[in-house]
Amino acid sequence: MIWDRENECRPRADLRRLQNERLRETLARVYETMPFYRERFDAAGLKPRDVCSQAELARLPLLTKNDLRDHFPYGLFAVPLKEVVRVHASSGTTGKPTVVGYTRQDLETWAEVMARLVTAAGVTAEDVAQVSFGYGFFTGAFGLHYALERVGATVLPVSGGNTERQVETMLNFGSTALICTPSYALRIAEVMGEMGIDRSLLRLRWGLFGAEPWSENMRREIEARLGIFATDNYGMSEIIGPGVSGECQERSGLHINEDHFLVEVLDPDTGQPVPEGEPGELVFTSLTKEAFPVVRYRTRDISKVTLEPCPCGRTTARMARVFGRTDDMLIIRGVNVFPSQIEEVLLAVEGAEPHYQIVVERSGALDDIEVQLEVSERTFSDGARKMFTLRELVEHRLEVALGIGVRVKLMEPGAIERSQGKAQRVVDKRKL
Repeated sequence: MIWDRENECRPRADLRRLQNERLRETLARVYETMPFYRERFDAAGLKPRDVCSQAELARLPLLTKNDLRDHFPYGLFAVPLKEVVRVHASSGTTGKPTVVGYTRQDLETWAEVMARLVTAAGVTAEDVAQVSFGYGFFTGAFGLHYALERVGATVLPVSGGNTERQVETMLNFGSTALICTPSYALRIAEVMGEMGIDRSLLRLRWGLFGAEPWSENMRREIEARLGIFATDNYGMSEIIGPGVSGECQERSGLHINEDHFLVEVLDPDTGQPVPEGEPGELVFTSLTKEAFPVVRYRTRDISKVTLEPCPCGRTTARMARVFGRTDDMLIIRGVNVFPSQIEEVLLAVEGAEPHYQIVVERSGALDDIEVQLEVSERTFSDGARKMFTLRELVEHRLEVALGIGVRVKLMEPGAIERSQGKAQRVVDKRKL
């Protein structure tokens, strides 16, 4: 099913014309209403009329999270606060939170772009959707909530935490769609096992997951444990929240809502565009946002984009699932290592559980990685020799995949702390 056939299946030439028209309108508006952007244009010797298309957008500087934090909380709003009807913010775990605002029209836009994505994932008015994201400043819960209502689904605003209650809600209310982080979906499956609840007792069919990178192996693990069809969706509060892109049922990339968000893929070191289909850092420009427009915002997310047609009929560009962040990337003895690379290896090993942590330490002048990996109850009780063999196998596969040696520590079931939101995969103990 397609929610908005006119915009999701628009011919590429028409879409490009629409993008350029909206880009010109956005640049003119930010120049007139926002001193921050006016100063940037003036410093570059440009006026909004000088940037008429995406090809000329690279003449403008990139926007960073530090720029947003430097203008905390309302300094990058493009409308008076009386026109802002909603405020969201990032968690602020690494400094001041980034604060974003929404006008009534922004909320309408948000619900509409997310309605496209939940429909693409398979959800209809026949579904009972359990939203297990935390409600609050985090954009995830609200972004999905209003879209699910828009398509007519019955929404259960359970929020995050209290995992036994999550399972009981699925049983009692007949949830057919689960909305949360992929790591929390695995936690729910784990608690189901502890409660003696077989998945056949549930009505779950769909899983709409996002807010953290996850691998294909984790997708298969979730689907096997919960008996669902799992899709990925992508967004950032700075851009709009969830709703930037999401998978259709072909699962051959996340469709970008290009009539609202203009994407560039750049080399994170040089800032230059990379060829289509090559990995790089995603950079977005909003085309319709009123309260908090962004121009060339660096996401720090690493992905790649293709314009090839999708079998589903949508003509929008598709991005690969994010496989790392430039600020999450670990440089170990000169080698770039993404946590998602490690996860892909771990979840392909029989006897391993989908719970792990990557501990990075510095010994003298050298960096070391220790991967702490939980194993199944059966594997843990099989004896020292089998544990030794398994550890050697995992270390070998990691070395082949990463190009460096990695220590592996096998842990008993339940040893690694569980998360009810985004999982903390990396513990970096280096003092860099």
